[in-house]
Formats: sequence, structure tokens, C-alpha cells
Amino acid sequence: TVMNLTESEKYCLSEVRRDDHDRYLTTLFLPPEIRSDVLALYAFNLEIARTREIVSEPLLGQIRLQWWRETIEGVYGGTPRAHPVVEALAAVCQKHDIEKSTLDGLIDAREADLDDAPPPDLPALQLYAAETSGQLGILVMRAMGATDAASLEAAAKVGSAWALVGLARSVAFHAQHQRIYIPDALLSEYEVERRRLFDLKPSPGLNKSIERMIESAEADLASARARKLEISRAERKALLLAPLADRYIASIRKLDFDPFTIPASQPPHILRLAWAAWRGTY
Repeated sequence: TVMNLTESEKYCLSEVRRDDHDRYLTTLFLPPEIRSDVLALYAFNLEIARTREIVSEPLLGQIRLQWWRETIEGVYGGTPRAHPVVEALAAVCQKHDIEKSTLDGLIDAREADLDDAPPPDLPALQLYAAETSGQLGILVMRAMGATDAASLEAAAKVGSAWALVGLARSVAFHAQHQRIYIPDALLSEYEVERRRLFDLKPSPGLNKSIERMIESAEADLASARARKLEISRAERKALLLAPLADRYIASIRKLDFDPFTIPASQPPHILRLAWAAWRGTY
């Protein structure tokens, strides 16, 4: 369907299509009337998620996140800043009655990205995944009109799993920038030397650490799928990141969890998404 998009909606679409392609693909299966709303949420997420990549030092990251906090303040105070993502987001907040505290929480969770040290343990990493991608999943499900616990919990779990898989796939990228998201407790347990990690040298312990992160993602996906029969077919379309996560997990497993052999990108599997959407699964 050709949609009459506003300039700000077009901007959100092109940003998400370019820089968050997997999420963009899942929006193609959403009802046209909420697709732009979801793209605005994803574009906002991109803006805050890329903070660490575009600043040269943590202090500048703090300033950028503070800019976004004040921007959200303006959205709810009726004085939105002139920025395409802000304009699109302001419309979505009004339309779907999104609470300010939820958006503030997404911004606050990104403070963790400014600290290059690893999270202390697996529960801390799971919390980070839940507060970033998990919360975003809940917002998308809310935009679908869902209010029931099963749909919102499944969305949170799929979102968290997506974050964990993404972090496992990004180990080499982060290591090149002297950043680690693998929990400190796992690095200690499997005797992973940070210097070797930063030199992109593989080790059996590193693979075991990644395997534990992937197992955590699989547990989240399983608990999301356990709620399937409680979720309407229409709302299941907001959970299509799950089959994409399965595909990434399968390829990581095939490589024996060695994060340095994971390809930076894989061709998108649009047929898998179409098949899941058609069957009403996720």
C-alpha cells in the first residue's frame, strides 16, 4: 500500500530502513495505519542507541542523552523541538497515550553504553536488554493497541532476546573500540583474557561466554512463545523479530559460538518473515 507520509514520517522510515534493517523489515507486515507509528518509535530508539557510536567521549554522550530528555520534556509540554524524529514521535505519543516515564526510561538505560566496562553479571546484562530493546517491544505492542499482560510480556521477552543476540553478534565491533558487553562474571568463569579479546583472538572460554548469552536469549524466546495462544493473530505480527533471532542464533551455533567468525551482516530473510506472518506464528 502506498501511504501518504508526512516529511517526518518519511525521514523515520529512511533512517530505520538504512540503520536498523531487520526491524524495518518486520514493519512491512504491520497494518499500514500503525506502520509509521512503529517506525517513529524505532527511529527514536536509533537516535538514543547510536549515542555511544557518534561521540568521542562519555561526557558528550551524557550531553546528547540530556538533550533527548529535554526534548521529551518538550514533547509532553506541548513545545516539541523542530526535528523530524521528534515531530513523528510527538504524534505517536498523543495517539497511543504513551507515558513520558517510559521514554525517559529508554534514554536512562542508554547511560550504560557510555561505560565501556562490561556489565557485572548475566542478570545485569539481562536487565540492560529488558530496559532497552524489551521496553521498546512493549511500546510497539502498545501501538498495536494491546493492553493485555500476555502480549506485553511476550513483546518484552522477544525484545530482550533480540538485544542479547545483537550483542553476541557485535562482540568484534565492540572489541575493536575497547568495549565489552559480555558479563564480567562470565569472563572470569571462563578465564577470558581481555587483552586477547581486544586483539580479536578467539578462545574456547570466549565461545562459552557467548553460548551462555545465547542460551539466555533462547530462554526469553521460549517464554514469549509460551504465551502464543493468549495473543491475537494481529498482535503476533508485532513479534516477528523472534523468527529473525532464531535465524541468527542458528548461524552463531553453527560457528560454535566464535564471535569473531560471525558475519557482520546476513541477507535478510523476508520469506521467513512472510511465512511466519501468514501463519500467525512468531
